[in-house]
Amino acid sequence: MHLMLREFCAGRTANLRAMHTGPTSDLQRLLALSGDVVIDEIESPALRGNALGDSSRRPLPVYLPPGYDAQGSRRYPTLYCLHGFTGSAAELIAERVWSLNPMQWLDRLIVGRRVPPAILVIVDGLTRYGGSQYVNSALNGDYAEYVARDVVAHVDAGYRTIARPGARGVFGKSSGGFGALHLVMEYPGRFAAAASQSGDAYFQYCYLPDFVKAQRTLERHGGLAAFVAAFEAEKKKSDASVETMNVVGMAAAYSPRPDAREPFDIELPFDLRTGLVREEVWARWLRFDPALICTEHLEGFRALRTLYVDCGRRDQFALDLGARILVERLREHGIDVRHEEFDDDHMSVLYRHEQVYPALLEGLERE
Repeated sequence: MHLMLREFCAGRTANLRAMHTGPTSDLQRLLALSGDVVIDEIESPALRGNALGDSSRRPLPVYLPPGYDAQGSRRYPTLYCLHGFTGSAAELIAERVWSLNPMQWLDRLIVGRRVPPAILVIVDGLTRYGGSQYVNSALNGDYAEYVARDVVAHVDAGYRTIARPGARGVFGKSSGGFGALHLVMEYPGRFAAAASQSGDAYFQYCYLPDFVKAQRTLERHGGLAAFVAAFEAEKKKSDASVETMNVVGMAAAYSPRPDAREPFDIELPFDLRTGLVREEVWARWLRFDPALICTEHLEGFRALRTLYVDCGRRDQFALDLGARILVERLREHGIDVRHEEFDDDHMSVLYRHEQVYPALLEGLERE
């Protein structure tokens, strides 16, 4: 989902490398970690030649637990973290004021012996339009394949992982939570644990209300191409622009033109002039909705040892209700789901990692 859209360009990877030009221990000291961080760069065949022109070379921060020895014999379970819409790998590893980032949370829990040592991989899924939803798209590129094939293969080849599905977990918040569910459904058996934190579900509630705002903004600018040009020129993004770009980003993921070659080869889910919902396009969106399609992908959910779903009860996008619908439908088919609600909204809920990491790691293989 959207909150604040950050600018993205092909130089993002270079900017991340510039943050970390010294030895790895510099970042370790900056974040006060007992473990360490390596920032790899991965070239993804799945993202090459995408119509948005986004780079197929992506930063890949990897957290290594205390005591990790590249020449040793010990191997570790691995968690793959998916950021939300408008997020990035760089954002997730940044130092925060009065809170911890995902690496710091895992490090603290490992040091406190509340979870076993594990490797944590931060996946970069940012696009020109704000995010990929981690789905294969004729416009954005094949982000599901990028995560499930390219990233996993790179990590298993380069680090002391337990290179089996039973030792892999995937999780994320918001669009990252959606992405985790999508990968479970599309790649059954690739991961043994998954967590959706405030993940996009039940699209009628979380997306449909923004269509009116998006139609008005696009009409005012004279169409999609003119809006994107104006948006990218804005020095401070307005709320209306961000809400509209959220719809554009979702359309790029869920309803690109099948033969997309240009950045604006998108089928919007409403008529640009009247605002009438285009039912055939909206139906394409709904084919991605975990709350609606989960029972068609029971094989993927049954392959999990652990499925964790949480959401704040005051979520601004009604994702708490989406989570309830998803969980109830899965439980009706015998899927064991750990479901938790908490008194908060969609914002600044990384502290929930204190619950997520134990839930994921307790079910994964370890040495």
